[in-house]
Amino acid sequence: MIVKLRVTLVLLGLAVVTLILLPAQLVGLWLDLKLRRRIPRLWHRAACRLLGLKVRVHGTLEKRRPLMLAVNHASWKDILVLGSVADVVYIAKSDVRDWPVFGILARLQATIFVVREEKRKTGEQVDEIAARMAAGEIVVLFPEGTTSDGNRLLQVKTSLFGAAASAAAQVPGGIVHVQPVSIAYTGIHGMPMGRYHRPIAAWPGDIEMLPHLLGILREGAFEVDVDFGEMIPYDVGSNRKALSRAVETRIRTMLGDRLRGRRID
Repeated sequence: MIVKLRVTLVLLGLAVVTLILLPAQLVGLWLDLKLRRRIPRLWHRAACRLLGLKVRVHGTLEKRRPLMLAVNHASWKDILVLGSVADVVYIAKSDVRDWPVFGILARLQATIFVVREEKRKTGEQVDEIAARMAAGEIVVLFPEGTTSDGNRLLQVKTSLFGAAASAAAQVPGGIVHVQPVSIAYTGIHGMPMGRYHRPIAAWPGDIEMLPHLLGILREGAFEVDVDFGEMIPYDVGSNRKALSRAVETRIRTMLGDRLRGRRID
């Protein structure tokens, strides 16, 4: 009974917050106001609090623009966590647009949807990413291309940095600032989270969404650590594979140290 009450209250709280912020966000999207970049952070902060996600930030967000964040990906909660600490816009697969609830939320945040299978649209998609970064928006890329079990970083896909490579030639100054970021789920109910519990927080692709969401709502107490790493400048003369390796190394180090409790701040 207590669990059902908590689930009901959380869902009701999310609905109320959404209804309060929705009108202003719709106006911001319609008129392309800077307000549309800031409102999602308020929603994500409220969502994290309601879901019981305690977010701790280590390091600082790069101040220079244009900026792309390269982030490891373990769960849909990564979007809430990162969105609660920075005004960001995400790059997502086109099919996310049609997901129930999450697709609507993604559109309200002005997510950049890409069709990876259709090369003829690649130019248009890169142009949009470049234009958004040139306008000062912080674009988030999940370079693994999928979600992990939360215990490790999957192989980073070099091809996904094509947007940064092409955007570098289109943005003022010819440089895209790429900042590695790690998100680690480290605690549950005030206790350190080990390898056994971490898949509860993560969302590998073979787990159905609704049961996973209900499991998260039942637990209601996760600790998450976000580490901002050292920025890597990327220009038209840089090597994309070298960028990919550098990003992978830095994320893997930050994530591994955080999961093992080695990072001291």
